[in-house]
Amino acid sequence: MKHLPSPALRRALTAVAAGTVATLALAGCSAGGDEEGAAAGDGSFASVEAALEAGGEITYWSWTPSAEAQVAAFEKEYPNVDVNVVNAGTNNDEYTKLQNAIKAGSGAPDVVQVEYYAMPQFALTDAFVDLSQYGFADFEDDYTASTWNSVTDGDAIYGLPQDSGPMALFYNKAVFDELGLAVPTTWDEYYEAAKAIHAADPTKYITNDIGDAGFATSMIWQAGGQPFATDGTDVTIDLADEGSAKWTENWNRLVAEGLIAPTGSWSDEWFRALGDGSIATLVIGAWMPGNLISGAPDGAGDWRVAPMPTYDGQPASAENGGGGQAVTKQSKNPELAAGFLWWLNNSEESIDIFLESGGFPSTAAELADEEFLADAPEYFGGQKINEVLAAAAGDVVEGWSYLPYQVYGNSIFGDTVGQSYQNGTDLNDGLADWQDALVQYGNEQGFAVNK
Repeated sequence: MKHLPSPALRRALTAVAAGTVATLALAGCSAGGDEEGAAAGDGSFASVEAALEAGGEITYWSWTPSAEAQVAAFEKEYPNVDVNVVNAGTNNDEYTKLQNAIKAGSGAPDVVQVEYYAMPQFALTDAFVDLSQYGFADFEDDYTASTWNSVTDGDAIYGLPQDSGPMALFYNKAVFDELGLAVPTTWDEYYEAAKAIHAADPTKYITNDIGDAGFATSMIWQAGGQPFATDGTDVTIDLADEGSAKWTENWNRLVAEGLIAPTGSWSDEWFRALGDGSIATLVIGAWMPGNLISGAPDGAGDWRVAPMPTYDGQPASAENGGGGQAVTKQSKNPELAAGFLWWLNNSEESIDIFLESGGFPSTAAELADEEFLADAPEYFGGQKINEVLAAAAGDVVEGWSYLPYQVYGNSIFGDTVGQSYQNGTDLNDGLADWQDALVQYGNEQGFAVNK
């Protein structure tokens, strides 16, 4: 994230108190925490280590399947610490509860799971502890550049990365082999493959998409777009920039020609289509393998992974999904919370548990680990898929930043760009509608939004 709003704007947001919790708008709020507790410590990692030894009790909100096992391992290593794990819901459900707690000034956990796209929205209201005061800057080289950038703002560090989602092309080799199609390396080749697949069998499509904000922003990111910029109270939105236009030119032809399945992701229909080859590819984050294995078992042996197609054939990827954890300002013991967060996302034992549950790492050491790279799941025909996915992590295009109210922005994507999918109209028109709504909303929240 880049250039979070200044303390002056944070105070202005406190006074504005606008927006709805249901959409996680930029609600006016105080810092929402125990300022005396948050300021404690001597500003070094030594104070974190001392807090771990002294012990205490903290609460951790997470929806990850590995959370319970990670906490059990942590408590075994640090028997003086009790961690209460709470599943407060997945992404938006949790964010709603967190926003309510911030507004109320109580009820937030010590440590909370937050996706990268949502990190700026909570950090800008001063809800998170700046971990740089505890020496966390020393951990920068432990993570990929794109994930570290997603939890920091200049010298401020608002969390540690847990997983990452560099994008790749997941494809059904059986479908491609049957039609004699080469795996596309460019988006023009992808378009030609899409036509061939649908022409051979009108019930089959190269992929699905009915309008998803996370996918669209990742695709714009890969195309080199930088539609969002924030500098103090000034926000610039340009969803017609070069990268955005490059993506719409590519994707418009697939939508207009009916080459994309009108199927919602994560539905039963979607998983069935992935299993039987009706959907032949996914351009998606590196965390997808476990979901295919569990959700589309009929596709076992047919799927493979390749680099994401690009516009010029040169390697380029983007992050799609992923997130980390932050320490809230409401924590009564922020040093202990910071210690747990450090162990959670920086210790080999914890990361191993996370990987066993199907997570994809953000840490450089794991991405270069020979055992990790050698993993060859039978589902993927014995392919060493992590070699492809780890390479994608190094090919993420630099320079991306999210809006400081991206959670709200994503919530209205379906009402704007989503309508272009439904009506078969130009995606550029949908992006223009989205931009207008984002500009209006940002200005209502105290930003000076330009386009």
